Amino acid sequence: MSNSPEESALATVNVHEAKTHLSRLLAQVEAGEEVTIARNGTPVARMVPALETGRPQPDVFKGRVVIPDSFFDPLPEEELRLWEGR
Repeated sequence: MSNSPEESALATVNVHEAKTHLSRLLAQVEAGEEVTIARNGTPVARMVPALETGRPQPDVFKGRVVIPDSFFDPLPEEELRLWEGR
């Protein structure tokens, strides 16, 4: 049931083949292809391109968002009861 890693965009490879050709399979995935890894002919995992997450920008909202000190004040009893479902 396994195909050569180069054979198709939706390649299925067995575990041994995946371990042997991991670098090549990763290059295929980086190119946008999907690779299914099978054990004894049964698909168990799929390698797909990772989502771009970008770099964290901790100061992206600095100076744009102001949280007033009152935000940290305790809630009134009535609102607490509503939140707690009482």
